[in-house]
Parts: sequence; structure tokens; C-alpha cells
Amino acid sequence: MRRDLIPWLVGLGLLVLGFGGAVLTLNTQLYSASGFVRGYLEALENRDSAAALDVPGVRTTTQGADALLTDDAMGRLGGISLVRDTAGAGGTRTVVFDYTLGAAKAEGRTEFTVMQTGTRFGLFPTWRFVASPLSTLSVSVLHDDRFEANGLELVSPSGAGAASGLLVFAPGVYELGHESTYLAAKPVSTEVTTLGSIADVAIDVQANATFVEQVQADLATALDDCATQKILMPTGCPFGQPVSNRIDGDPKWSIVDYPEVEIEPGEIAGEWRMPFAPGTAHLRVPVRSLFDGTLSTFDDDVPFTAEYTITFVDGRIVLTEAG
Repeated sequence: MRRDLIPWLVGLGLLVLGFGGAVLTLNTQLYSASGFVRGYLEALENRDSAAALDVPGVRTTTQGADALLTDDAMGRLGGISLVRDTAGAGGTRTVVFDYTLGAAKAEGRTEFTVMQTGTRFGLFPTWRFVASPLSTLSVSVLHDDRFEANGLELVSPSGAGAASGLLVFAPGVYELGHESTYLAAKPVSTEVTTLGSIADVAIDVQANATFVEQVQADLATALDDCATQKILMPTGCPFGQPVSNRIDGDPKWSIVDYPEVEIEPGEIAGEWRMPFAPGTAHLRVPVRSLFDGTLSTFDDDVPFTAEYTITFVDGRIVLTEAG
């Protein structure tokens, strides 16, 4: 009977050793401090914002808007590689990972500090971040309140010109800009590699070529309409010509040179301005002298300058003569 027990005891011993080896392996890999951090980084790599936010110690601050804590706004992360996992003060561990960011695969490195919070089933350690791996982008959108972040269309919570604090996952890369029918901003790429950091980003929205071309066309139409007025000083128009003698027929205007349009931001968001630009009209009108009654023709170019305020009403461009 004793001989019959020996195989069972040997098998039980092997089972215990195997279980102990499995626990040891899991504790040094999956349930280790570095395994905990790797799980967070893999959530970023998979662009799974819910999983990343669910990691203990991530969601510890409300100092910022959540608009960029979504799958669509997350940057590209890959090439995750453990550099070191070392013991720190107070039972903490310092974990350092390398990785690549964005389509260009720029190399980055981030240091994380974690601490053990307990065990699972009395066997596997549980961890949390000592410092949240969320950082903040302080975003100012100049001359408009709309912008894009990693392709996601957003509106600045603080409005045009004012800085808005937006929480982001770190590490990550965020490309911010603006592209709309009439406006554009040069993209600004920001790499966030330090936990808890604040990066200032200014998105400078300016008129694009389409905006300039449309205003140029609208201005030409407006000036052509002015030229149809058969008076010396066309109403609501930037040109006119006083005549000291009496006119003896209808004035006939035409436009020789249209002002060349440039567009600058106005003083308030949503308002734009076309600064002073020179143009030339031409006037032909018969004139009778008040002195001797002789008839002559005023037939000459009339230089002028034009300045306009530009706004949008129901998506339509509206030109208003400045001053």
C-alpha cells in the first residue's frame, strides 16, 4: 500500500511545484509592476480609452476637459519595450518603458512610479500608479473656436483665444490644427512623454486661399454694382468724384483696377478684415462750365482705397465697408 502512495505523492509534489512555478512566473510577468504598466501601454497601443482609464491610478484628476480621452483622439503608440523595473522608496517601484510615437515612429521613453495595493487571491500583487499617467494640453485656438486633434473635430471649451486645459493620455502624440471651408491653421504636433506635464499649444487660424479668392470675387461684384450707379458719389461705395461745374448728363463709371484682397483676423473672433488696398475707377461724364457755359467731358481715372470688415451670416460672406 505504501508503494501505491508513492506515485500519488510524487504527482502531488509535481503539481504543487508546477503551480508554484506558474504563480512565480505570473508574478514576475503579468502581475509584476512592469506587467501592470505594460497593460496600460497596450491599452494605448490598441486605442482603447475605456481600458486605459480603468487602470488603477489613471483617473485621479478632474483638472481639465475629457474631450481627448476617447478612442478617436488617441495617438499612435507602438514598439513597447521594458527598459528597467527597479525598487524605489516606500515600497514603490520605478518602471521605465521605451516606445514609438505616431506614423513617423519617433522614439520615446517614459518613467512610471507604481505601488502595490494588495493581492488577488492572496497570491498575485495588485498595483496602482502613484502619479496619474494623464497630462494636460493647454490649447489656445486663435481667431476661431474650432479645431481638430488627431482628426477629431472639437470646439474649444473656453472659446476663441482663451486657453483650455484638455486631459490627454501619456505617452502620446497629438496633432492639432484647423481645416474648414475658408480657414486653416498649420498643424502643430505635440509629443507628450512626461506624466502630469502641461504643454502649451497655440493653433493660429488664418484665412485660406479659398477665402481670399471668394472675397476677391465678392468685392469685384460689389464694385461692379457700384459702377452702375449714375451719380458722382455712388452710395456705399469706396470711390466718387466731386465736380465743381454742373454735370450735363449721366455719369458713367467703370472699374479699371480692382483692389488686391488680403485678409487679416479682426479684433473679435469670427470677424475678419481686409486692410486698405488701392484700386482705380474711371469716370466719364459731360460737364458744363458755370463760368461760360462751355461743354466738356470729364474722362479720367479716379484712384481710391478700399477697406472692409468681413463676417459670416448663415455661412455667407458679408462685406461691410470699414469706417
